[in-house]
Amino acid sequence: MPNVAIIYYSSTGTNHAMANAVGEGASAAGAEVRLRLVAETAPDAAIDRNPAWRAFVDKTKNEPKASLEDLDWADAVVIGTPTRFGNVSAQVKSFIDTAGGLWFQGKLANKVYAGFTSAQNVNGGQESTLLALYNTFYHWGGVIVTPGYTDPLVFASGGNPYGPSVTANGAPTEHDIAHAKYLGKRVAEMAKKIRG
Repeated sequence: MPNVAIIYYSSTGTNHAMANAVGEGASAAGAEVRLRLVAETAPDAAIDRNPAWRAFVDKTKNEPKASLEDLDWADAVVIGTPTRFGNVSAQVKSFIDTAGGLWFQGKLANKVYAGFTSAQNVNGGQESTLLALYNTFYHWGGVIVTPGYTDPLVFASGGNPYGPSVTANGAPTEHDIAHAKYLGKRVAEMAKKIRG
């Protein structure tokens, strides 16, 4: 049974819902799953200006936070991030930047990696964000697993072959959730193959 870590940042809950769906898909495919929220680093003044952000931070304050041990434990890592100017969020980037020691020891190589994202509008840099995230995985020596166009449900959710991406004008749609579950399944199956 492969170990799958789903490490995500969410400010108002969209990526939280997607992370749970990825976890369901991986678990249904036989993986041991850890869902880990990246710690909030934004100042309270910024969070308080958006009631949905404040509500989500308060709601998830006791959820397990992502750690380097989660990366070490995992056979596969799925990282979820909101799109920030066509790139990953500062919170996710900060977490990734702490992984240098594991990378230097070769502990991040030969694992399966994937990602998902969300943005306020369809053309808000969703594909660019996933491609930027995958640059990190190349440096780590990872095996990137995407949904590609391997199932019709990818088209139903907007057709992003790089990974699930949500236009965050409310909760993810049933098609978005199905795409996320499918990614979890693919990641778990590929991790199982790589582990032998």
